[in-house]
Amino acid sequence: MAQIEIRLPKMGESVTEATITNWLKEVGDIIAMDEALVEVATDKVDNELPSEAAGVLVQKLFEKDQVAQVGDVIAIISTDGDTAPVVPKAEPAAVTTVVETAVATHAAISNGGIILDKNSGNGKFISPLVRSIAQKENISMTEIDSIGGTGTGGRVTKKDILSYIDNRKTGGSVAVAVQPAAVVTSSSSVVSNGAAPIVSGGFSFLSNIKEPVVMPNAGDEIIEMDRMRKLIAEHMIMSKHVSPHVTSFVEADVTNIVNWRNKMKKEFEKREGENLTFTPIFMEAIVRAIKDFPMINVSLSGNQIIKRKDINIGMATALPSGNLIVPVIKQADRMNLTGLAKSVNELAKNARDNKLKPEDIQGGTYTVTNVGTFGNVMGTPIINQPQVAILALGAIRKMPAVIETPEGDFIGIRHKMFLSHSYDHRIVDGSLGGQFVRRVADYLEQFDLNREL
Repeated sequence: MAQIEIRLPKMGESVTEATITNWLKEVGDIIAMDEALVEVATDKVDNELPSEAAGVLVQKLFEKDQVAQVGDVIAIISTDGDTAPVVPKAEPAAVTTVVETAVATHAAISNGGIILDKNSGNGKFISPLVRSIAQKENISMTEIDSIGGTGTGGRVTKKDILSYIDNRKTGGSVAVAVQPAAVVTSSSSVVSNGAAPIVSGGFSFLSNIKEPVVMPNAGDEIIEMDRMRKLIAEHMIMSKHVSPHVTSFVEADVTNIVNWRNKMKKEFEKREGENLTFTPIFMEAIVRAIKDFPMINVSLSGNQIIKRKDINIGMATALPSGNLIVPVIKQADRMNLTGLAKSVNELAKNARDNKLKPEDIQGGTYTVTNVGTFGNVMGTPIINQPQVAILALGAIRKMPAVIETPEGDFIGIRHKMFLSHSYDHRIVDGSLGGQFVRRVADYLEQFDLNREL
């Protein structure tokens, strides 16, 4: 009987595992080559995985909500129509991985009387694989909470817990996670427990705050946060803990841009088959300003500043669910306005259709968010770690303004918008952060009304 092993593919540079969120085929179903077989979710993005062979699905090795590692066999397909389940041949290590990850996500694992639930004491998700390893090594929930996780939002990965075990056996030091350590009373007030300073990235700070427990009132509706919203929440809290945020505001006169776009958008659509929005025009000005101030295009690792070579612009995009995702325009400094417009439109469409690939949301070095889409005039955006700055674009509004001419000043109607620039004050001072956003505004205001496409 010819059988094909379907393995979890590599889905990005830093992605090592994925959660099975939905099987699109059941055992016994016929499946065509490249037909969607299963939906999986990583820390980065949700994806449909296509079948690598045509045949009959004879076995699923992971159930819904279980976590598989990259390279794990997740299904068996028979190419000759035989539907009898067959256990795949695998290396001992691979078999171990399958067995370890075959623990239901929602079930707690008992460890010598200690219950290891799917969520740690500090609210971080613990994968079945990590819980299984902890059980075998008699690691308590308190110890898991103390491990400095390298996953999204500080989540403990397989690599983290194995490193912790090695350090524990050799007596080495173990990184301590930066987590809230407050005591919450029955009245939901927050009480400090005198936590000692915690060192992270070369800087010390206190982390002794925990959110209050909120009790619902009669008639209140309780809505469970979906997976993406939980990841966003963790990422935003982490960013606020890591970076001292400062926001600078500048008002820009974009009348020339509005008039030029109104003149060119039909020609552009006819020639390129694409809509010409304001976003690529703003992106072009931002890229030019980054070239002028390259220390905005950096990341901080401990006490080392990493100056990025490429300019990869992330654009925060609203999904139909209401959540946000940040696809990235890679090497935006190498694109002309037409190329930027096509990239913006393609990524936005793929985001709305849930067709983004893991690599589409990785590698960003600077992020732009358009709060004007929701009618907001300005905002105080949160930095998208590990970047050090983010720019919010406000709504374009018609405003009365003083216009200076050789013949004198007069009042006229101008199109204006606010630019809100949040930056990490550890390495971006007010001078740099303020000059940068002022330079973006200058490029927007100096836009050539007679520019050709």
